[in-house]
Amino acid sequence: MRKLEEIRARIKVGDAVILTASELKKRISHEDDITDVDVVTCGTCGVMSGTYAVLSVPVAPPGTFSRAETVTLQGVPAIPGPCPNERLGLVDLMVFGTAHANERYGGGHLFHDLIAGKPIHVEVSAEGRHYDADITLGDLPFARLFTTRSAFKNYSAITNRGTESISTIFSVLPLEGPATEVTVSGCGEINPLENDPSLRFHSPGDPVVVNGVSGRIIGTGTRSTPEKPNLSVHADMKDMSPEFCGGFVTSAGPECITSIGTAIPLVDKTILQNLSVLDDEIMLPVVDIKTRQPFGTASYGQVWNNTASRIGYHPEKCLHCSPCIAHESCPAQAIREDGTINQHTCFVCGTCVRVCEGLVYEGNFGSLSVSNQSIPIVLRQSDRRKAEILCRKVRDMLNHGELLI
Repeated sequence: MRKLEEIRARIKVGDAVILTASELKKRISHEDDITDVDVVTCGTCGVMSGTYAVLSVPVAPPGTFSRAETVTLQGVPAIPGPCPNERLGLVDLMVFGTAHANERYGGGHLFHDLIAGKPIHVEVSAEGRHYDADITLGDLPFARLFTTRSAFKNYSAITNRGTESISTIFSVLPLEGPATEVTVSGCGEINPLENDPSLRFHSPGDPVVVNGVSGRIIGTGTRSTPEKPNLSVHADMKDMSPEFCGGFVTSAGPECITSIGTAIPLVDKTILQNLSVLDDEIMLPVVDIKTRQPFGTASYGQVWNNTASRIGYHPEKCLHCSPCIAHESCPAQAIREDGTINQHTCFVCGTCVRVCEGLVYEGNFGSLSVSNQSIPIVLRQSDRRKAEILCRKVRDMLNHGELLI
């Protein structure tokens, strides 16, 4: 094991051996030598409800109005304040990732569109008058993304043990029962906190990559426990990448996709032991949606081992349904009206495979073995493929001096 100062020096001169978590796990599975490894990069990408943004938005010339009373951005409601910015024509505001303009567009979609450079329509009411403006992210003097809780060490699988279907943020279609389908979240063995459960390198002030840009860890987030820790983080939105964030439409309304990556130096045997965790060893509690209490346990190996990393597409099988049910149901809006897939926005969640009667879409999403019952996985709310892309991005940032250990 090397000292932290030595690892930093090796990174600076380009001699460090930096592996992604997936690369390290493959070496461990093959019992290959890993004594040359200096740093391991980890990542997770998924629905993270606790995401919000603080924005400073120019709306009108100074002196136009005293203070904003209501604000919407692309129809998404925001909370003006806390600073009133009296008579500046500028509105400080907060937007929650779970705020809804309608059933198909919410805060997560808004964050993605801002980061992608799209124009956003802002409407403000103040003192009985109405003001509007069209802005882009470049127009904002301040735009910062925060999470109240994110990157859970591991989450829970969700099923419905009742007989009536339930609309929930944990399913795209109403979740059917009794325990006939299950939804899952979490990137398993490549998640940052699975590899550093004691948070030695995930403390307040430590660097973190949020949606592809360098940020900082604030501390642990809400609902964090020693057994299931999570992080609160922040980063400037202006250099974020739209490929790592977005909206995700559930049967209970739009949710927010966020991605978080970190780097862990191999400084001692304890860190090495933590980094050696594999999907089969990570327990996944299975929880009833009504009580939110676990009634069984599976593993992340059943979620990620030998299951789909992308969606297969067979256009010759298309029945030309109108409207296309896969297009209508896709939570990431990655299925076009003609049934083709936008692979850049595809979340590999499994919804299209589930709903298409013509079997145009192909992918094995596995099942969870719980209490002598095999429950098919019908939805993944985490995208391990994008998390692995983020791990490679973190490695590149380290090599280029854009991220420090």
